[in-house]
Amino acid sequence: MNDRQAFSTAQRRLWPRSALAAATAGAPVAPWDTRAILIGLMVPMGMTVLNLSMFGVALPFIRDSFRAEADIMAWLVTAYTLPFVLFMPLYGRLGDGLGKRRLFSIGIILFFAGACICLLAQSMGQLILGRMLQGIGTAGVNPLCIAIISELFPDTERGRALGTWSSTGPATSMIAPFLGGFLVDQWGWHSIFLAGLIASLAALYVVRGRVPKLAPAPQPGFLRRFDWTGMALLSGAIVGLVGYLSSRSLTGVEPLRDWRLAGVTLLLTVAFLLWERRSAYPLVPLGLFRLGQFSRASLAAGVRMVLMSTESFLIPLYLADVYDLNAATVGLLLTLQAGALLTTVRMGGRLADSWSRRWPVLIGFTVQVGVMVYFANLPAGAPLWSAGAGLIAHGLAAGLSLAVLHRVAMDPVPAEMAGAAAGLYSMARFFGSIIGATLGGVVLTQALAEQSQVIDAYHIGFWFVAALGALGILAVAGFKDQRE
Repeated sequence: MNDRQAFSTAQRRLWPRSALAAATAGAPVAPWDTRAILIGLMVPMGMTVLNLSMFGVALPFIRDSFRAEADIMAWLVTAYTLPFVLFMPLYGRLGDGLGKRRLFSIGIILFFAGACICLLAQSMGQLILGRMLQGIGTAGVNPLCIAIISELFPDTERGRALGTWSSTGPATSMIAPFLGGFLVDQWGWHSIFLAGLIASLAALYVVRGRVPKLAPAPQPGFLRRFDWTGMALLSGAIVGLVGYLSSRSLTGVEPLRDWRLAGVTLLLTVAFLLWERRSAYPLVPLGLFRLGQFSRASLAAGVRMVLMSTESFLIPLYLADVYDLNAATVGLLLTLQAGALLTTVRMGGRLADSWSRRWPVLIGFTVQVGVMVYFANLPAGAPLWSAGAGLIAHGLAAGLSLAVLHRVAMDPVPAEMAGAAAGLYSMARFFGSIIGATLGGVVLTQALAEQSQVIDAYHIGFWFVAALGALGILAVAGFKDQRE
């Protein structure tokens, strides 16, 4: 029994026939202008990456403004990534029933509201609130874009389309860090959110004009049947886990030692799994995990984001603390990494179509881990070009695997479940962002307290990231090419 057959069996058990019929109602029957759609999907992706990249450059200067420690700053990152991850399956499932373009528009409006709050923020609490709204607003971008591309593009073009769409991230990242650094140096860190306001207005205009509805109207009773209980249980479990990993700022207990949070997390996780097995309209169709390639790709994508998010958290602080660089120079160095990622992200998509779906990802993971080991051994006083060389190598490796993972995850998924699958895959992927940023902040704070030299503390952080990356190599080893 292949992956699609295994899923169909589980799907019939998890979804009643009437639900399947409703899910497929309104499927596109006319040819779409796929080039226009792809452009329409790239603009909100650019908005998301612009926000993330400029915030990364501003991070050391926000820290100095509020005189916050590293683990507290990690929570500022988590304030965005936590709702960003939690709402991904919500957008994916709601997109299947209410229409993907409608969900896009709602998300962009929420992002705009969050950017306004951040622009005017005068306290850490206000900034966290604005970042949370931004995270909720952009949560739908990845799952909705992946679902639309997987649904509308034929198999022979899907890898290239995903690669082109994925290239929006590094292309934007070539501009955003330098732009963010310039804005911070000239007008302070608040100014980066003005660019987010402009980007959100552009994204709303393009999405409304270029992205098709893909559903004629909301399905009767869809919101009433939606698995709100499952959403609440899943959210509670993820929040509990993040709290356990970085509990000092919440409960005053050292990280990984508050067993109350660990117990609550375990209880909510078990309750969520039991509820989803019994639900007629589950938030997370557990049958998706019967697809071996989907499960392995989701795990690998999550580990990749652990590497990316921890590196993105550590590197700006490392450059500011070890090399004493201003914001514009930090942004310029991060632009080198983004440019390198851009050169390989489309290549990865093409290789997935024509060569292999295992080797581009395996090579990418291995080099990423190697770069973390390189930074962990870079001595104090090393020339700045050596750090730049490491960032370029990391970008080349990270770009090679991105589109391939999207394709491996979505290939065996039926079109009527594309939204739910893309939401689950994106949640697993960006859950790595939460883990990476949270643990990165905890490890760096502990290392700075124990080490007499700042450079030694960062070395410990980079070794930690390299160790986590080995999990991704193990997951990728199980990938199968189409000919196997």
